[in-house]
Amino acid sequence: MDNKNKKKTRKQQESPRAIRNLWIVFGVFLLLLVLFFFCVAKGVFGTMPTFDELENPRTNLATEIISADGKLLGSYYVENRSNVRYAELSHYMPEALISIEDERFTEHSGIDERALLRVAFGLLTGRKKGGGSTITQQLAKNLFPRGENLSKPQLVLRKFQEWITATKLEHNYSKEEIIAMYLNTVAFGHNAFGIRSAASTFFDKKPSEMNIEECALMAGVVNAPTRYSPVRNPERSMGRRNLVLQKMADNGFITQAECDSISLIPIDMTHFSIKDHNSGQATYFREFLRGELNEWAKNTKRADGTPYNIYRDGLRIYTTIDSRMQRYAEEAVKEFMGKELQPMFYKHWKGQKNAPFSNVTADEIDHILLTSMKRTDRYRSLKNEGMPEDSIRAEFDRPVRMTVFSWDGPIDTVMTPMDSIRYYKWFLQASLVSIESHTGHVKAYVGGLDYRFFKYDHVTQARRQVGSTFKPFLYSLAMQEGEYTPCTRIPNIPYNIQLEDGKFWSPGNSGGRVGEEITLKYALAQSNNWISAYLMNRFGPNAVIAQARRMGVESPIDAVPAICLGVCDLKLIEMVGAMSTFANQGVYIKPMFITRIEDKNGNVIQRFSPEESEAMSELTAYKMIELMKGVVQSGTGIRLRSTYGFTNPVAGKTGTTQKNSDGYFMGITPDLTTGVWVGAEDRSVHFRSTKLGQGSHTALPIWALYMKKVYADKGLNISKGDFEKPYIPGVDLNFDCDRYDNDEGVEYIDEF
Repeated sequence: MDNKNKKKTRKQQESPRAIRNLWIVFGVFLLLLVLFFFCVAKGVFGTMPTFDELENPRTNLATEIISADGKLLGSYYVENRSNVRYAELSHYMPEALISIEDERFTEHSGIDERALLRVAFGLLTGRKKGGGSTITQQLAKNLFPRGENLSKPQLVLRKFQEWITATKLEHNYSKEEIIAMYLNTVAFGHNAFGIRSAASTFFDKKPSEMNIEECALMAGVVNAPTRYSPVRNPERSMGRRNLVLQKMADNGFITQAECDSISLIPIDMTHFSIKDHNSGQATYFREFLRGELNEWAKNTKRADGTPYNIYRDGLRIYTTIDSRMQRYAEEAVKEFMGKELQPMFYKHWKGQKNAPFSNVTADEIDHILLTSMKRTDRYRSLKNEGMPEDSIRAEFDRPVRMTVFSWDGPIDTVMTPMDSIRYYKWFLQASLVSIESHTGHVKAYVGGLDYRFFKYDHVTQARRQVGSTFKPFLYSLAMQEGEYTPCTRIPNIPYNIQLEDGKFWSPGNSGGRVGEEITLKYALAQSNNWISAYLMNRFGPNAVIAQARRMGVESPIDAVPAICLGVCDLKLIEMVGAMSTFANQGVYIKPMFITRIEDKNGNVIQRFSPEESEAMSELTAYKMIELMKGVVQSGTGIRLRSTYGFTNPVAGKTGTTQKNSDGYFMGITPDLTTGVWVGAEDRSVHFRSTKLGQGSHTALPIWALYMKKVYADKGLNISKGDFEKPYIPGVDLNFDCDRYDNDEGVEYIDEF
């Protein structure tokens, strides 16, 4: 055989061997690749999510505070994130997201091979066009974050881990569930995590209520929340939104004509509001509830024995607050305090020495300001740093930039911290709480003027002297224990009460008809102190305190005769809860704030039931309602009729404390019991005249504005009817007591 044939034969023999070797190399590579993915999946190169973690991915979920009418009041969170189901989304949202992020989402199984080839080609040619990550891969990254400062090999390995996780997610969840999970985990900027939070923050809507342009905007924001923020970069954001709309048209979700038309709609951020604990509705209520829920969480265990965490567990707290009534209450406080009372207070004190402090010396004012300084966070922080007292004082006298409260909106200014303390002393504060009388449900809760600037809650934290609003405890005791009715007559003369030290005490009084016999109804209507002293002498302080305790008052009360004039310091929530007993046929119901708590999956963890106890007979409660009607018909609360035009039955009681430091009005209707307090932070700051400082002038108008709004909202179904009259055989329940009607229409001064 010649050399030529030998070479040919050799080549023929080597060719199958080369092909065989090539297949061996390919097989080994394939085997190594399979082994590599197997090792990655098993966590050899780093922890991978377990099956249980895929079934129950754990994220920081905000606890939602939900009103009785289904509105989101606020959240407690590490990240402001709340989950939604696919069915809760606007149908435009998945369409917009798929169009801009993953056009073949419904076709692939977690990894888009075409997109990967496009990325690879782009890397080789230097002409990169778009990313290769699918929505499922991005979800895997969101659920199981990469960590920080990874090297390039670690990043490559992490990418493989995400591929495997994405495949597992596709195996365990439907496409709809993956879309919902992705939208729950992604950040939209401005402290909004997840689509529910984003819809609330940007549009004040639920996700299901978002229109097509809003969905397109949110789908566009996902890519770069800061760069495409509609608040910070509106022009860039609109361009991105319109790109999403064009992609939706390209993918057949909308027509080109619809795309062109919608693209012309401007971005509307009029409802944008960052949701934090300082903003939104019911801020004081939410902060009060935070403390209650933290205590509940400590004492309530999950199935695994660990306590709940209100900042991470995505609980749903269903409250008794009605968002509409809460809004009306906040509006009433703002309208009267900001537009009428505070300007009147400024005018009243204009040009006065030491204003707005009354009957105190300059040294006493310095002491008040220094005490206030030591209560500030700034002082405590400097003290904890070890700064000497004189240096701290120097810091408080050094001008700094700050934002201060005003009724016209926050003011950015420069002033010393000490000047800001004095500035805030000028503001009269106000609080309101409204309770559904027959259930004990708290429907509205306003703890102060503005939680951003005034953190102190005057509903459940503050104890202030209650003045004449305490008198119903005394009168109800007399009705319950004695032979008294609203029409019982007592001589209107001074009464002396002997004290333990042998001395005698007798209160002052205002009003006419001295020496005449007057009815209890007339006495309470005019807040008569002499008749209160007579009843106190008849029953004694301990019996009155016991009556207050039966009606839910828990604060300390000294057993002295002067409590008949309200010298004790009580909380507004206690007073309103107690007054609701009269409208509830003598049954006290402890004020309720929560009806139930659910976990993130909607399972009820706990339901709350009212705590009830009988405080007095049904007859006594009705007598008291009739007594307190007189306050509005012809007494210290007559302004409700003469000025505000109320004609429906209202039982009420005004209250004014010593030197006009506190003004109150308790108003009771068949459905609602509402109490209002007005006063300054310091009791030495007040009106100098009782006409201006009494409760009928400072607190009653807020009640009137609030109830007018409530009655105007027919959806609330709040009755304007009369109180239910009990049927008691043989008992005359006619308490017209028309013998004092000659005084109807006269405005009386309610004094301490």
